[in-house]
Amino acid sequence: MNAAATAVGPGAIVGLVFAILLLIALVLKTKVHAIVALVIAASIAGLSAGMAPDAVVRSITTGFGATLATIGLVIGFGVMMGRILEISGAAERLAISLVRWLGEKKEDWAMMATGYIVSIPIFCDSAFVILNPLVRALAKNTGRSVLTLGIALAGGLMLTHHAVPPTPGPLGAAGIFNIDIGLMIFWGVVLTLPATFMIILYARTMGPRIEAMIERETGEALSTASSAEAFAEFKRNAAEREKALPPLWLSMLPILVPILLIFVNTVVAGIVGSNAALKSSLIVQLCAFIGNPVIAVGIGVIIAVYGLAGRLSQHDTTTELEKGIEAAGIIMLVTGAGGALGAVLRDSGTGTYIGQWVATLPLPAVLIPFVIATLVRLIQGSGTVAMITGASISAPILAQIPDVNLVFAAQAACIGSMVFGYFNDSYFWVINRILGVKSAKHQMLTWSIPSTIGWATSLVTLLVLNALFG
Repeated sequence: MNAAATAVGPGAIVGLVFAILLLIALVLKTKVHAIVALVIAASIAGLSAGMAPDAVVRSITTGFGATLATIGLVIGFGVMMGRILEISGAAERLAISLVRWLGEKKEDWAMMATGYIVSIPIFCDSAFVILNPLVRALAKNTGRSVLTLGIALAGGLMLTHHAVPPTPGPLGAAGIFNIDIGLMIFWGVVLTLPATFMIILYARTMGPRIEAMIERETGEALSTASSAEAFAEFKRNAAEREKALPPLWLSMLPILVPILLIFVNTVVAGIVGSNAALKSSLIVQLCAFIGNPVIAVGIGVIIAVYGLAGRLSQHDTTTELEKGIEAAGIIMLVTGAGGALGAVLRDSGTGTYIGQWVATLPLPAVLIPFVIATLVRLIQGSGTVAMITGASISAPILAQIPDVNLVFAAQAACIGSMVFGYFNDSYFWVINRILGVKSAKHQMLTWSIPSTIGWATSLVTLLVLNALFG
């Protein structure tokens, strides 16, 4: 336990509750921007936990910078690549191909399946940025709700990111409980599959309704045409338009290459492990470099520029890329502010304090890591931190309890970390800002509710399977 955690007491919990309530009130009821509200809430939470004022400021700025250090350039490169995919017709080519392969009305399942697979080796924030052009293209060309497709993609990415190694969180939980990675992968897939159906059901039901609510309350439309009109036009002109579009393989290349580079790096790092000699080898170092999300997505941008924007002049290409960069600015600021709040709550030791308290409660063994991870996730926003905290606090306790299925215990920590993504979660801001959802109420309907549906469905599945096989 860190030094800050030892000083945390009930006053910190009261201050945290007040900070979160104030954050929600500021975002929902006032003209204060979410960025400012997040910094205010972080300041109150840190000071009430006994942190010195300069330490609070340092934690805010460090957390802001650390968050953007991992995702900022990826967001910037991702929206630049998306801009090229859009203006070149590559996104439209991908949309036409997906519709042809799957048939009508299955685009949401295409997005869910894509996210479910892609997020196994890749952080969901980066993957959502990379794959968002497909959401836009499918919504535009088939008339499906952009929120239906966006929620489906975000849900698929979240489920495997939180439950299936080699994503760092589940990998760390498996290591803490000292269980077989293959078993962790198998049960991660089994436990999250039912949640895909529930999230799709929510996306289909609520996506169009949230869009209609946004248009009614703000006058802004996220989708560009009605389903019947758009899909009829799409089918009428698809064959003719395809002649002017880039080939499918070239349209996919800017998306596939970053994904493959990141995946190869993940596999190589898993094979190498802690072997110092192998880590220093040229091939491993090269994989680590080009497989870093920043470098991988940057390579994707270069492929998009030279493979898809060949008909544009240098000036026009730069202009289009800068349009993408302009859209990325507010996304990065809000994402960084959410990271600042999470950093304060981690540095203050509040999460550790609450986790240790939960561990003393008379809960069924498999629910101890689940409850700890759930509370830590609500407090500080990071799913990975919640998983590791839930696993590290509960593992010594569960080791003393006979007949506990440690695979299910590790998965319980992972599932608990899915709960109610909201203002202190960078993924919350990435999803909503990229989809164009600006109101806090609409943002929570778009992501906080479906993430909780995934959390609750996976918990029920865990409890049923633990009763049968635990």
